[in-house]
Amino acid sequence: MIFDKLKKFDIVFDSPEMDCPPVFSSGDVVSGKVVLDLSAESKVDSLKLHAEGFAKVHWTESRSAGSSTAYTQNYSDEVEYLNRREVLLQADNGELTVLPAGRHEYPFSFQLPEETLVTSFEGKHGSIRYWVKVKLHRPWATVKKIKKEFTVIEPIDINTPSLLASQAGTKEKMARIWYRNCGQVSITAKIDRKGYTPGEVIPVFAEFDNSTSRSVMPKAFITQTQTFIARGTMKQKRAVVATLCGDIVGANRRETWHGRAIKIPPVGPSILQCRIIKVEYMLRVCVDVPGTSKLSLELPLVMGTIPLHPFGSRTSSVSSQYSVNMEWLRMAIPEQPEPPPDYSSVVTDEEAVQNTTAGQPEEDLSGVLQRSLMAYVQEFRLRPPPVYSEVDPNPQPINMRPRCMTY
Repeated sequence: MIFDKLKKFDIVFDSPEMDCPPVFSSGDVVSGKVVLDLSAESKVDSLKLHAEGFAKVHWTESRSAGSSTAYTQNYSDEVEYLNRREVLLQADNGELTVLPAGRHEYPFSFQLPEETLVTSFEGKHGSIRYWVKVKLHRPWATVKKIKKEFTVIEPIDINTPSLLASQAGTKEKMARIWYRNCGQVSITAKIDRKGYTPGEVIPVFAEFDNSTSRSVMPKAFITQTQTFIARGTMKQKRAVVATLCGDIVGANRRETWHGRAIKIPPVGPSILQCRIIKVEYMLRVCVDVPGTSKLSLELPLVMGTIPLHPFGSRTSSVSSQYSVNMEWLRMAIPEQPEPPPDYSSVVTDEEAVQNTTAGQPEEDLSGVLQRSLMAYVQEFRLRPPPVYSEVDPNPQPINMRPRCMTY
């Protein structure tokens, strides 16, 4: 039987680096070969290839319809990005093909769609995957199948006007202890641009005005929000991926950050163009006020793949873009980041009331933050970021007005 005669059945992608799986983007040509190694002469009906790419989401929710009645509601959706078929081996007259013993290679090549694809991703409630599947049909035997995934990373160039624009905002609140006002706290913060790449350092310019009778603690966090959408319903996962702690601001004092650095760990790029899965980032500048709820200001971020190019020409090669990113990672200001806190610990009390915790076990991110970017590129889609808190999508309005550093 062919099972006994088939010593090897494999898909091998063409890759400039033997040890690194290839990375593609929209419009690229995916090529490789299917390898058959036979121990003896064998008859084959056909050898067919099918390339596919899908974004899929799925989750279930339990609902109660009374004291003794409960049911489970399923939510799912999918979007197709790739569907290519190719016949690698099949006789025109419908006859069987007789293959002699030994190694046989069947090359394949197809072009990814020119329209924008979506970056490969893997999360708890959904995934974006691309793969090549090959089926070997032979007489009087079950179909032999093999499947191998490949990575798609859609370039996000931060050298665009919208991502080079500075982000700023101001927020304030009256601190209260029981029913007594004890003064006002305000935050004014600014960052140079909206777009960054992993490994870069974000200089945070901020002013914290503490007009209360108590000391306050300023902090900054980079958060990631994964949103899964199905049947008009959203499911979200949020994580803190980087942390910056400032100095205590005493009562009736003012503290200024002249570009305090918060380093971006090797996280995956933003996903903004998918209808059912989104990955978004935010810089959250907070003040912990003893005895009352937190004051928090959010500035949007976009994690790109093509870093800032102050000099020289740009490159369109995905592999080159990530090589440049490694240089940014090495040149970044060295820090010793501590494992980020759980997301629920950095939101305001009002947000915490609205959020529901999923009860996921915490994971130490210190090792993740210190890994090389190129290693992370190959595996970020296989590991959803840890330290998640499950929340309901109830965005809080942010009072945005021009930055003013005097009061």
